[in-house]
Amino acid sequence: MKTVLYDQIQYRPAGDCSILLTFGSGISPQINARVRTMAAAMESKAIEGVIEIIPTYRSLCLTYDPLQTAPHRISQQIDALDVNLDAMSLPPAKEVEIPVCYGGEFGPDMAHVQAGQGLSQSQVVEIHSDPAYQIYMVGFAPGYPFLGGLDERLFTPRLKTPRMAVPRGSVGIANNQTGIYPIKSPGGWQIIGRTPLNLFRPYDEKPFLYQAGDTIRFRSISLEAYNEIAVKEGTHEDN
Repeated sequence: MKTVLYDQIQYRPAGDCSILLTFGSGISPQINARVRTMAAAMESKAIEGVIEIIPTYRSLCLTYDPLQTAPHRISQQIDALDVNLDAMSLPPAKEVEIPVCYGGEFGPDMAHVQAGQGLSQSQVVEIHSDPAYQIYMVGFAPGYPFLGGLDERLFTPRLKTPRMAVPRGSVGIANNQTGIYPIKSPGGWQIIGRTPLNLFRPYDEKPFLYQAGDTIRFRSISLEAYNEIAVKEGTHEDN
């Protein structure tokens, strides 16, 4: 898909009480920054009747109360915000380090990823853990980060048949993306490793370690280091 930042926001209905705002096409830091800036602007202005704001790669999904507002009123207020959007700045992104034990029992698809590009396991680990990945959006499961910046040498198609249960902390690849499963859930990504960190803490004041706009950097660790961290994090029972 060609990457294009639209001159004007495109509005589409998304059900009987939701609107989809699309800012461009393709996966792009520029488009995603526009999405997150508008989300921040809307939250600061608290547009009447808007219940929830959900940012994605290139769009915002707004849920509203139809007894309080209507789509045309919402779009008018958003267009007014859009005029001054370039003057807004986002808070600085933080970098979150995620330790990962690659391969072995934690990376059942490592061999498939290697074979796809003729790489050794150490090469896959080196390539995967080298970049700082921007978090474009969080979704699918609580705290699931969709990351941009995967090296083309690791592009690998999804599994033909998704697994019914992918263990918590699994790190996977699907086409040109990489991500982490924060909870046990079904999934079709190629699993190459696992982090011992508990990425979803629903009872904490801040249940997630990161948010959209932050960056993630993976760090390769040994099985011994994994087990030590897992005991501290309470994820050792997943093994």
